[in-house]
Amino acid sequence: MYATTYHRPASLAEASALLANADEAKILAGGMTLLPTMKNRLAAPSDLVDVGRLAELAGVSLAGDTLTIGAATKHYEVAGSATVKGAIPALAKLAGGIGDPQVRHMGTIGGSISNNDPAADYPAGLVGLGATVTTSKRTLAAEDFFAGLFSTVLDAGEIVTKVSFPVPAKAAYAKFPNPASRYAMAGVMVVKARDGSVRVAVTGAGGNGVFRWHAAEAALAASFSAAALDGLSVDAGDLMSDIHGSSEYRANLVKVMTQRAVAAAG
Repeated sequence: MYATTYHRPASLAEASALLANADEAKILAGGMTLLPTMKNRLAAPSDLVDVGRLAELAGVSLAGDTLTIGAATKHYEVAGSATVKGAIPALAKLAGGIGDPQVRHMGTIGGSISNNDPAADYPAGLVGLGATVTTSKRTLAAEDFFAGLFSTVLDAGEIVTKVSFPVPAKAAYAKFPNPASRYAMAGVMVVKARDGSVRVAVTGAGGNGVFRWHAAEAALAASFSAAALDGLSVDAGDLMSDIHGSSEYRANLVKVMTQRAVAAAG
């Protein structure tokens, strides 16, 4: 690991100032990706700005039909929150299936979405549920936030502060995890909104990260049942292919996980 200067700001404003005044600063929340990258000398930030303990970025709340989760909220906190379980059980289940206990007790929702690993679970949750992401500068729809593999629209020094989710009529998340990493080889969030519209968001399979399966959305809007997907297939041309599974294999996984999610949503 290269030398770096560690900072623990007392406020979001101080964190923003530290990021603005450093040459090559990085935000540290849980560090589940950044620290291993630094240990392998694949990243060499001049400064680490630790926002993981900022009270401004913590907590879960429900106001009306909107569930809000602070960016520094850890995965295990989302998974175990009675508020999340009561409002959006599918989101609690998603968080509870991330990585292993060590990862869930250190990783944060803000760090996960800012890293935007193409096999991470939260991007499907955010896009499927039609979430909005609030940063230190602006508010963005989830679909406008993610910008491809390991890429978002965040500017230098911009910090995710919270994520807000509209409470759906029903939702479920199903994934086929890699047996070693527990990352999704295909993970699908199926959501039926209160207005009757349906969203199907897929992670772990897309060559460009999270995506929506629009054909499935149309079929499920007409008939919200697993059988409605029987005649559909996923185009393997834009899916990932690696040692863990071919694009054709992932295409089949996407359909199967979508059917399982629909059945679980009920």
